[in-house]
Amino acid sequence: MSDNIVLLADDDSDDRFFIQQAFRSCGVSAKVIEAENGAELINFLKKPDLNVSLIILDMNMPKMNGLEAMTQIKAMPHVAEIPVVMISTSPSQDLYEKAYKAGVQSFMPKPNTFDEFNDLVGLLKQRFLQ
Repeated sequence: MSDNIVLLADDDSDDRFFIQQAFRSCGVSAKVIEAENGAELINFLKKPDLNVSLIILDMNMPKMNGLEAMTQIKAMPHVAEIPVVMISTSPSQDLYEKAYKAGVQSFMPKPNTFDEFNDLVGLLKQRFLQ
């Protein structure tokens, strides 16, 4: 698992910190690269020599939200097949449907406590980082 690279796009620095800590706490050996918004994530994904295992994408971000970023990810053949998990503090049935239509593999509520961040990372480890 030491070769795993996870891209994390979230405008909330506290949430990025807690996700990083949860990866360590859960024993997931992955390099987590942070982006503060979807536009920054897309710029990173333009690098042709990536070996990304997973993208964690917040829905509500400035400059480019998660759905807009997802559209661009799917339009780039060299990264279109990377699994994407979208997280959001404002989940709704409509948002779930839009996210899945855009191509996300999973849509999860954004955690509120460190235990919930650990649970999220545990699920990601089981499903995407083995």
